[in-house]
Amino acid sequence: MTRIFCALALSFAAAGMAAADPIEGTWQTQPDDGSYAYVNIAPCGEGYCGTISRTFDSDGEYDSPNIGRRIVRDMVPQGGGAYEGRVWRPSNDKVYLGKIDISGDTMRLRGCIAGGLFCAKQTWKKLP
Repeated sequence: MTRIFCALALSFAAAGMAAADPIEGTWQTQPDDGSYAYVNIAPCGEGYCGTISRTFDSDGEYDSPNIGRRIVRDMVPQGGGAYEGRVWRPSNDKVYLGKIDISGDTMRLRGCIAGGLFCAKQTWKKLP
């Protein structure tokens, strides 16, 4: 009986560890300067990073020099679907204080300056 209980406890623990964080996956950015991208977010270091995997403009998919670059950097979970780290904006090549709030398949991402007083916002959608 004890062995069965231990085996069940271990299987539940392993299942919990294998569950992906809500931020993990592929997200479609909101258009910025006429283009949008698919961003793959995965663990990196103590947080999560997002790498541009595909890019699109009004003519469709194109081969951008930004493919393979990290746009979301070192996002650390804060609890309740919130993350903090840094974000890179390709159109001006600047890195900002980044904040993310996730609810279901919607990500609200902010890139901020002046300690978070002024922020640009985007809404991203998680791809299936």
